[in-house]
Formats: sequence, C-alpha cells, structure tokens
Amino acid sequence: MAKAAPSPDELRDQVVEALRTVFDPEIPVNIYELGLIYTVDVNEAGDVKIEMTLTSANCPAAQSLPAEVEYKTKLIDGVGEVTVDVVWDPPWSPEHMSETARLELGLM
Repeated sequence: MAKAAPSPDELRDQVVEALRTVFDPEIPVNIYELGLIYTVDVNEAGDVKIEMTLTSANCPAAQSLPAEVEYKTKLIDGVGEVTVDVVWDPPWSPEHMSETARLELGLM
C-alpha cells in the first residue's frame, strides 16, 4: 500500500524541524530560534516557499545559509519545488529571537 503524501501542515512541521538543524556559524543557535525564518509556506503540491533574513547585510554566511536552507528542505520526502527568498524587511533584530534562543545566549 502506498504511503499517503504528507499534508501541507505536516510538511511545514518537517521543514521547521529541518531548519532547526541549520546554524549561523557565528552564533551557537539555530536559525529558526534566532528568528531568521520569517515564513514557511507549503502548498497542496508540496512546494515550499521560505522567507528568511540574515543578521546583517554583511553576514559572512549570506551565500551559505540560504543554500543550506534550500538543501535541507529538499531532502524531506514529499517536498516539491523549494524557493528561498532573503528579505530585509523587516530588518532582523534580537527581538525576533525565541525565548529559547535568548536564554541560550544569556540575553534574559
């Protein structure tokens, strides 16, 4: 019996879990908890669109982080096309970090 394709919500959850394995090389916190991921949209076909930002326009990982996000997302069964857009509005600030990230970095 063929396995049913995951729903968009299930795929979104899997994408978020994959994003939690991507780390900014300068900060020991994953990019999801850092608040660098603004949106993860998954449609019925399994196509994924991710809007993310970087801590600054001069981020040394400006090329590698979006590529790693795309790569890890494509590894998920059921994912179709993957689009990763780096956006600068709103600009990232420490307020975007999760409580977990703030605790880990000693900012609380």
